[in-house]
Amino acid sequence: MLRRKGFTLVEIMIVVAIIGLLAAIAIPNFIKARQTAEKQACIANLKQIQGAIQVWALDGNKAGTDTPATSDLTPNYVKSWPKCKGTAYAVAADVDTDPVCPNSVADHTL
Repeated sequence: MLRRKGFTLVEIMIVVAIIGLLAAIAIPNFIKARQTAEKQACIANLKQIQGAIQVWALDGNKAGTDTPATSDLTPNYVKSWPKCKGTAYAVAADVDTDPVCPNSVADHTL
């Protein structure tokens, strides 16, 4: 009798089923991790902008009602203006107002 080396169809199907099961478990976790990372990055950007506005106000002896322009903050206080999912942040209405995420559907808040 001759013995042929190789895998049977059943063995290959079992391996494919296991890989499919692992992918079904892993992919939703990767999506959730990505969303959490985007939210944390956005919150970090909001803190950076808020800090830059506060330092700008302290350096220039500005009142709480003064409003900085983006050009006032870059490049002296923020090296480059941050973005959330490709949309640039708007400068807050005044020094005392917290910056807001440009993507209104996201729950990215300070």
